Amino acid sequence: QVQLVESGGGLVQAGGSLRLSCALSGSIFSSTAMDWFRQAPGKLRELVAAFTSRGSTNYADSVKGRFTISRDNAKNTIYLQMNSLKPEDTAVYYCHALVLTTARNYWGQGTQVTVSS
Repeated sequence: QVQLVESGGGLVQAGGSLRLSCALSGSIFSSTAMDWFRQAPGKLRELVAAFTSRGSTNYADSVKGRFTISRDNAKNTIYLQMNSLKPEDTAVYYCHALVLTTARNYWGQGTQVTVSS
């Protein structure tokens, strides 16, 4: 059973930083594509950061230069380092996984990030 457990959200002032973590279990880490999405109130869920098939990274234009996605293969965990946070970054952040061998998608429980002005 594939599970994603997120942690690290919270309340921070504008300009501050947070780091989100997402631990994968029940699937082979190297065979699973993982990324971060977010959903603000009244808005569609959007892709924030992802690894490409070539091992590089992609970011939404709104977070480029401020957010960094990374992974620790030994811990089956991905991270999202968020710096210079803005009030418009306020959203529920979701970890997403696509198991490449089955083409099934999985979502974490979501973690709230609130940035005060």
